[in-house]
Amino acid sequence: MTAILVARYTVKNADKMEAYATAAGPSVAAHGGEFIAQGENVASLVGQDTSEAIAMVRFADVATAKTWFASPEYSACKDLRAQAADMQFTLYETA
Repeated sequence: MTAILVARYTVKNADKMEAYATAAGPSVAAHGGEFIAQGENVASLVGQDTSEAIAMVRFADVATAKTWFASPEYSACKDLRAQAADMQFTLYETA
């Protein structure tokens, strides 16, 4: 089954966020991931969501998404991610 990774984030440093996106994007593509949505939070209709924005990435399956997350290419971006934004990743399996 397809996997969808949802990243909720609030940017701390715009320059570092741009550098993170530039560095992380190729690692996603190298693992067959495809960005399917990106956008800013405009309203919480039910519940509280304090993140500024989201990005959604589709992977072939959960195993591929986990392999990407643990890959040396993406692991090299993790310090930059922490400097760039407060992020929360959730992985979903979809039909």
